Amino acid sequence: MAITALIVALLPLSIVFISKDVNKYRKLVWISVFITFDLIVFGAFTRLTDSGLGCPDWPGCYGLANPFLAHEEIRAAEALMPSGPVTMFKAWVEMIHRYFAMAIGVLIMAMMAVAWYRWRRERKAGYHPGYPTLLFVFVCIQGAFGAWTVTLKLQPVIVTIHLLLGMGLLALLAWFGGRQDNAMTPFGRAGVPAPTLRTIRRLAALSGLVVLVQLFLGGWVSTNYATLACMEFPLCGGKVVPDMDFEHGFHLWRELGKTKAGHYLPFSALTAIHWVHRNFALVVVLVLGYTCWKAWRVPLLRKPVKGIAIVMVLQLLTGVATIYLNFPLTIAVLHNAGAAALVLLLTMVNYRASFSTPTP
Repeated sequence: MAITALIVALLPLSIVFISKDVNKYRKLVWISVFITFDLIVFGAFTRLTDSGLGCPDWPGCYGLANPFLAHEEIRAAEALMPSGPVTMFKAWVEMIHRYFAMAIGVLIMAMMAVAWYRWRRERKAGYHPGYPTLLFVFVCIQGAFGAWTVTLKLQPVIVTIHLLLGMGLLALLAWFGGRQDNAMTPFGRAGVPAPTLRTIRRLAALSGLVVLVQLFLGGWVSTNYATLACMEFPLCGGKVVPDMDFEHGFHLWRELGKTKAGHYLPFSALTAIHWVHRNFALVVVLVLGYTCWKAWRVPLLRKPVKGIAIVMVLQLLTGVATIYLNFPLTIAVLHNAGAAALVLLLTMVNYRASFSTPTP
């Protein structure tokens, strides 16, 4: 598996090596951002196709490096339960997800190695090894939650944390990319006075917090399979406020589909999970919309702010379409991709707002 991860990582590393970019280290960081974004989207595909247990052990597949070698075991499990969690298709989806996750670990180790080497030789701020070392520790923690996702049989709180950590890794890498951009070409003046810039910084930070809450709620919907608990919009079960069981719905430490007492999770609990995520989206739109309106006057922030506004509209459309089109896979994956795009763009806004200087 380690050899497979190295082979997968060789492609982006080769792109960096042959690139004509003056700052290849910066190129490595941004390619890692791109691949992490793709991995989050593919992780959503893995979850939404019920492939999370396609290989029911970790890190290999039935103790072997790939589904080719585990062909007999997978086919035997598929014969016993053709629509169950283990099929050849699901095994490959799960293992491809693991290979790319390990490849990102290789890229981060490459960043860390280069940073330590260049820091010892040049002592340039752009190569300080502290941040890439933090990234390495973070990706190891993320890997541990990936393992627990399998060994604890898709326990909702573990899967949700795994999702949040994936988004967190994307944000950390994007922040690091912003730092490399700023080191290469300093942002300079924001074009607004200090009080206005302080307000924008606070709003950007608040937007990040609001999106974090919504990410948890969205992950909780997905990991509890509550997407279709409400089959209409804006009503739910014909009511503005349907019958809901918040106690069981938001009890974190429990098995998939079960209450903390081990009974089957009531439908009203799924309704509560879905309804809270749906209505908190209004808070997200209001906070991010106001932030975009205030930040639009800063030229440095205009491009990512425009992206946030576009993605918010698409998120609303894909969210509603998921309900009315009975949860089509493509739209659900796009909805997850939109969430990752918001994380990426908001990180860029926060970094640029934090490290640009106000107009005197």
